[in-house]
Amino acid sequence: MSLEQMSLIRQMDMVIRTLDEELRYLSSGTVFVQIRNDAVGKFGIKHDPIEMGANGLPHMEVFMTDSHIKAFRQLAVGCMEHKRNWTHGEIYFEFTMRKNVLSASVQFESNYNMANLLGKMFPPKP
Repeated sequence: MSLEQMSLIRQMDMVIRTLDEELRYLSSGTVFVQIRNDAVGKFGIKHDPIEMGANGLPHMEVFMTDSHIKAFRQLAVGCMEHKRNWTHGEIYFEFTMRKNVLSASVQFESNYNMANLLGKMFPPKP
């Protein structure tokens, strides 16, 4: 199955499943997903700064559990219903763990290319 044949919802599910192990050891950050031609291109996580303890090791905070990651994946997949009428852009999922509770928000960014738009509105003369 090629990427073009796979729904964007299924692609988003694959993104979060791919990031599962990395998310597991974070207490906050931003997951970003770049969309080009209604397909996921680049994706990843921007980690918030990790605090170091007095012993030089990372300060242990509350991390995501299986149920937190499942809820995060459901949020990511469910938010795709709000993507309308754009084929290029980015989606940002900001998250933080506070007292073992996952808090997350979603931000959509649509991108357009003026050269493509002008070509559709003003086709070249024969």
